[in-house]
Amino acid sequence: MMTVKLYMMVALGGASGACLRYFISETMLKLLGRGFPFGTLTVNILGSLLMGILYGLIEKEIIAVGPAKTLIGIGFLGALTTFSTFSMDSLLLLQQGHFFKMALNITLNVVVCIFMAWLGLQLVMQKG
Repeated sequence: MMTVKLYMMVALGGASGACLRYFISETMLKLLGRGFPFGTLTVNILGSLLMGILYGLIEKEIIAVGPAKTLIGIGFLGALTTFSTFSMDSLLLLQQGHFFKMALNITLNVVVCIFMAWLGLQLVMQKG
């Protein structure tokens, strides 16, 4: 029975994360157009920040590792963040000859997302 409950938590979190991902991607597309994968970049930045916050809260034992990691970390953030889409976006930019945009996309996603994960962790760990 415990396994079924865990899968249900992943499914619930995943559905919520996927819906938010779609909403953010569509919003960025409407606001900024198709010239650069801003939707993917935005969800990767947000997901990295939230992952840092989640792990900070777990580390400080504010929330329990099991349910939070399953529902939020694996389900919600797993569906929200889009590293596979990031990879395809970068490949498509390369194939279209947009080398600068490809390099910018890779640099921003990697550097900014790692920074945001660190920031999220710091935001939680600094609070007494």
